[in-house]
Parts: sequence; structure tokens; C-alpha cells
Amino acid sequence: MKLITIVLILLVPIMAFAQLENDSSKRVSLQFEGYFNSGEYEMIFEMFSSDMKSYLTREKTIEFLKGVKKSAGKIQSRKFVKYDKRSFASYKTKFDYVTFEVNISIDDKEKINGLSIKPFSEDRSPNFERNITKMYLPFTGEWTVIWGGDTKEQNHHHLNKAQNFAFDIVITDDVGKSYKTNGKHNEDYYAFGKELLAPCDAEVVMVVDGIKDNIPGNVNPIYVPGNTVVLKTVKNEFIFFAHFKQHSIVVKEGEKVTVGDTLGLCGNSGNSTEAHLHFHVQDVEDMNEAIGVKCYFNSIYVNGVLRNDYSPLKSEKVNNK
Repeated sequence: MKLITIVLILLVPIMAFAQLENDSSKRVSLQFEGYFNSGEYEMIFEMFSSDMKSYLTREKTIEFLKGVKKSAGKIQSRKFVKYDKRSFASYKTKFDYVTFEVNISIDDKEKINGLSIKPFSEDRSPNFERNITKMYLPFTGEWTVIWGGDTKEQNHHHLNKAQNFAFDIVITDDVGKSYKTNGKHNEDYYAFGKELLAPCDAEVVMVVDGIKDNIPGNVNPIYVPGNTVVLKTVKNEFIFFAHFKQHSIVVKEGEKVTVGDTLGLCGNSGNSTEAHLHFHVQDVEDMNEAIGVKCYFNSIYVNGVLRNDYSPLKSEKVNNK
């Protein structure tokens, strides 16, 4: 699962070095916010420079902005942060549902010649580099890691700060397929409906349930994690589970769980094309503010070999000792 997509539209840098927001940036960013919240996307297109318009058509601009509004909601507040080395004015921007970093570059005629929207994260180091609490795989039986590791080749979550060490895990058969028959129904997938378990003793701090499971091959862009459980350990590690089956979660916020307790069933909700488990550890509760940390499991079998204190990689088959 990739919860947030970074969108970089165009870079046409100009020179600006002040770290106080200038009047031109104030005017343009305020106008952008007003047009965005009122749905006047064509007016935002008219704010673009000629180079920007030649790069991004009117139709693509409207489609992009509608997608942002659908996923994030309206802008509630903005705070100027800095000018970056490419001359973008950077704003910590709180939308209805998420906090993004909105970056706007303008030319000497106050026309937008660069725009990017990406997850906001403070310029800080993670609170810890890896999990401190002993973790066990949150399922029984053998599963296959389809994304996991430290590089973009191993892990498509790699560029997302909160999810950079995340795992996507499925169940596969002897020929490597994750489904039987034609794979058109969720029930065709071996992982669908399998129990997901607490990997350690923890407190349930977040539950999202009630989101419909997708038809395989489709995704839900409104709430990308789908049905969700977040656990907090006594060491203040936050464990994020995504894509549970609709109405299958059996724990409640504030509840204490012990290792091996059932949380719910694996599903296909949110930004998911097939039934799978998305699992990662982060250093604070809010995924928009969090930095991901590498997760090592205490004692597991990897491709049939016992490994201690191990973090699985893409394509490896894993199960608990």
C-alpha cells in the first residue's frame, strides 16, 4: 500500500533567499487557497505561467485538483515555513483530512510556475531507529512479503517517511499466485478473511471500520488505509495495520491486547487492489507527522530457515517459529 502519492507538477525556479514570506507569495497563495476551496479550478489554471500551462493542460489541472479535494478535503489553515533552494514558498497546510506540504513557486509577474503537494513532515530525526519491543509476525502460517526492505526496488513505500520500512504481505500458493480461480472476487484470494494478530502487548489507540472491501483491481481513494488498527506499545512505538475486511475488527480504542490476540480479518479496503496486510511501525501516532522505523521480528522462519531479530525482504516467505 502506498497511502500518499507525491505530486510534482513543474519546476521552473527563480531566485529567492528570504525566509520571511514576501507579499507576492502571500497574495498568490491566498488566492490559490480561495479558488481551491470554492472549487474554481479553472481560475487556478489561469494563475499559471505560460510554461506551466504548456506543461499541464486545463483538463489535467482540473482533474488533479479535484482528486486532491476528494482525498484531502478543503484547506483549513496554512502556515508559511520557508523558501526552499528551488525558490518554492513552502506551507504547512491542514486540509479536512490530512496535513500536506504545499509548495508554490511564482515568476516576476506573480504567475505560478511550479506547484507540488506532498505529505508534511517536520525536519527532525525519528524518535528511535528500530522497534524496541519484541515483535512477532501478526498472523499464523506462511505468508509472502511482496514489498519489504530499504530500497525503492524492494519497497514501493520507500519514499514515504511514515511508511519507508513498511511491509505488504500476502499468501501465495506453490506457483506463486495469491489467488485461486480467476481472482475476480475477494474470496478468491488466500489472504482474504485470515486472522490478523497483535504482534506484541499494546494498547489500541485507533480503529477505523465500516469501509467496504474493493472489487479486486479497484482502489478506494477516499480513505486510503481502509479499515485500520493502530497499536501503541509501552515504549511509544506505533504499529499501523491497514486494509482490514469490512466490519471484521474485534478490538476497540483504549483496549489492551496481548501478543497473539485477534485484531480482525485481512481484507481489501482502501488503496488496495487485492487482499493483503499492510504493516509498519512509526514513531508517533499521526501518520502525517510520523517517521517510519525499521521493524525486526524476534524469531521467525524465512524461506524455511530460522532467523532471529530479522527484518524480512521482498519475495521472502515468512512464518513464526
